[in-house]
Amino acid sequence: MNRMLPQPTGDLARFRRSPDQVMTLARMGAAHPTRLSFLRQLLRRMESEGWRFDRPLWDINAKGVGRAVYRAIGPVRTYSLVAFAHDLPDEMRSDRVIATAWDATFALFDGNPTREDIARLEANVPLQEAGRITPHELSLSRANRSVRLFAHVVDRLAQGEQPDPAEVAAVGYLMRTTAVYGAGKFGAADRSIIADRPEMAAPFQAEMLSVWLTRQFTTDLVEHLAASRGGERAARLDPATRRILGVGNSTGLGMAPFLVRHPVLMNNWMRAREEALARVRALPTADGDTIQSLNAALAEARRNAGLWQSEHPIQVAKLKDLDADLDLIASKLTNWPRTSPYPWDDLWRWGEVTLTLEGQEALLSLMLEPHGKLIDDLGPTMSADEAIAARIDGAMTVETLRRLIREHFRWALDIDFRDSANDARFWYVSEEKLEPRLGERHSEDGAELEQPLCIARLVQELHIALQGEDGDTTVAAFLMRHPGQRYAARRVQIAEGHPFAEVRDNLIGKDMLPIDLMRCKLAFFGASRFDPRSDKWVRISMFQDMPYPDEMAGRSR
Repeated sequence: MNRMLPQPTGDLARFRRSPDQVMTLARMGAAHPTRLSFLRQLLRRMESEGWRFDRPLWDINAKGVGRAVYRAIGPVRTYSLVAFAHDLPDEMRSDRVIATAWDATFALFDGNPTREDIARLEANVPLQEAGRITPHELSLSRANRSVRLFAHVVDRLAQGEQPDPAEVAAVGYLMRTTAVYGAGKFGAADRSIIADRPEMAAPFQAEMLSVWLTRQFTTDLVEHLAASRGGERAARLDPATRRILGVGNSTGLGMAPFLVRHPVLMNNWMRAREEALARVRALPTADGDTIQSLNAALAEARRNAGLWQSEHPIQVAKLKDLDADLDLIASKLTNWPRTSPYPWDDLWRWGEVTLTLEGQEALLSLMLEPHGKLIDDLGPTMSADEAIAARIDGAMTVETLRRLIREHFRWALDIDFRDSANDARFWYVSEEKLEPRLGERHSEDGAELEQPLCIARLVQELHIALQGEDGDTTVAAFLMRHPGQRYAARRVQIAEGHPFAEVRDNLIGKDMLPIDLMRCKLAFFGASRFDPRSDKWVRISMFQDMPYPDEMAGRSR
């Protein structure tokens, strides 16, 4: 008999956090992956639908050079990762997006590739941006070895031994991707081609599938090289060690502007997560099974925190906060829940008073974990048709536009941009490297190339331009006379129906940390163990502790 699940009661609005609280850089920079993260959504669907996986092609020589194909076979469609392994000289190895050679390159093919398809891809995929792919491909990616750990694992396996657990835990991946392109880039299929497929409804599912199959390729490759070197005495990776290994990623400033440039998408991500938290807080009971699941999630979070390493001062301080906060949560749960009409809300309110931002966002993740049947339906709502936000409502009156600014952008109007500290930096794209950069406005040239990423200042300028305008004037008439205000006017109109569309902080301030934006986005992907190398560059791991294709049966993530 199916257990009756408790349902939220009361007005959910009282349990929702406000955008002013949620959309600050400090809180976004404390984000943790949740069960709504995109890689978790992918794995749950493949598990529940009984997807099958195989490797129809493995043509890799004893030096680790060649090609392979991995297939994910769903109930309706098949997707194939076509992988190419290369002999990369050490002097050409670089994690920069402008690199021209890599240890491995990949394309996610829509369907079953023919020999002709593989030959075409072999001529183009290793070139990455310099090559050409087609709408038959859903993503284009590349990866480099974590040289020391990769060599260590191959050497140990070749000798019939397992790698040093401390070495594996310290790095956590055999390869790290340096770019995973999709959504129409370099000739790949546009998002619109796959958006109506149920398995692709959630954001970045093609990219997550590509990275997950890449993880399988990395472990297959080290075992293949070990067998080539060690022969019959070679060992395969112990399942527990294999499970620890994920796929790394090095991410720089290029990722930081993404959330700002996609306001509707960001709103939908945040709104889904906040709706999930509100549903849990509105539950009238906390039964034994759910409490047991919560404690299991806490134990896993504490284990993960113990393995999470960083030498960057910002992250070292956050890890210290996280460890202390997880201890506080564990202590709290020893006598929770007490009699209360809303025990989950009580737990959350306790956390808001007691924990740091790092601990609060970890608690959010923990509280969502046991409630899949209550919240997993929110996953598909996290995509967005951003074309709907491109059109400006010209019939809107100036008075209405001013009202929207007051309602949704008070935080922006309160910033004093006459203070040089609040106007200290500017975003631009480097001509030489074609990468996003942050310039110092008062000491560097190039401010005339500034990208429109400081929404706060742009809305302030719009607000000033609207002063003295007749309230009944249409926005269209206003913009005919002030065409430079179109972008800001569009952002204000988007905010009316998308309260989480804006980062409610100053993105050109002296103390702004780009890694806060990167961590927020990567947490939604499902990344873990964030390791900043500066305030503009972070390394992470994907799919650590998650199942491989051959482990999917009977598991739910």
